[in-house]
Amino acid sequence: MDAHAASYAIDEARYLEEQRRLARQRRVLPVLGIAGLLIAWWAVIAGFNIKPFIAPSPMLVMQTIIQKSDLLLQNLGVTALEALLGFILGNLAAILVATVFVHSKILQQLFLPIAVAINAIPVVAKAPILVLIMGNGMAPKIVIAAMVCFFPTLINTVRGLEAVNPQIMELMRMLSATRTQIYFKLRLFSALPYLFSALRIAASMCVIGAIVGEWIGATQGIGAQIIQATYNYDSPLLYAAIVMSALLSGLFYVVIALLEKRIVKWS
Repeated sequence: MDAHAASYAIDEARYLEEQRRLARQRRVLPVLGIAGLLIAWWAVIAGFNIKPFIAPSPMLVMQTIIQKSDLLLQNLGVTALEALLGFILGNLAAILVATVFVHSKILQQLFLPIAVAINAIPVVAKAPILVLIMGNGMAPKIVIAAMVCFFPTLINTVRGLEAVNPQIMELMRMLSATRTQIYFKLRLFSALPYLFSALRIAASMCVIGAIVGEWIGATQGIGAQIIQATYNYDSPLLYAAIVMSALLSGLFYVVIALLEKRIVKWS
């Protein structure tokens, strides 16, 4: 018995050590990847003697971010608000439509092809139409960000709501569970891993949608800053704006990943 307990303790210690090693690896490898990208960027600029107005070095971009932090943060705040509102609107709409589709196959077969067709239209083609309808305010940017988020969340949520254990579904029906009880106690829990996979995609795509909307017609936002820097041949500011938009997308992604870790503990 003592030998068995000792063997169990050794196996448990090895398992915990392996988990700690994997946790360190998950933290260190992304940092190494980003550092490698920056080194490669600097090496290409220095090795080929590329002029700053074509492609600035990482150090020059960092200096621009520091020197023009007020301008960049002001525009980033506008884009972040548009992206966040679009993210909420698009995903809520997708979850509601997916719920309707799961409970009505006729509506799913009728309207899902329409959703696919709308999603197939490029964002840069939909944006001018929305700007013409809604004007140059914040509304079309929010709608574009929402439309970018809508389709991936719709497809994944429908798949998740349908991916229930047939035996558990039969048991709940035998117990006379209502549709509402089946939805909240079975379907929704089954769909959460699929839903969060879509939300991670939408977290970065909503920023892209907001920026594309700002390209069409805006005076504020990171998208507008990118256009102005391009027209002024201000490459350091252009790259700085792109880096800030990437950081915003990364922040949204990390927040969703942390929420998934806290909510979907069984996955």
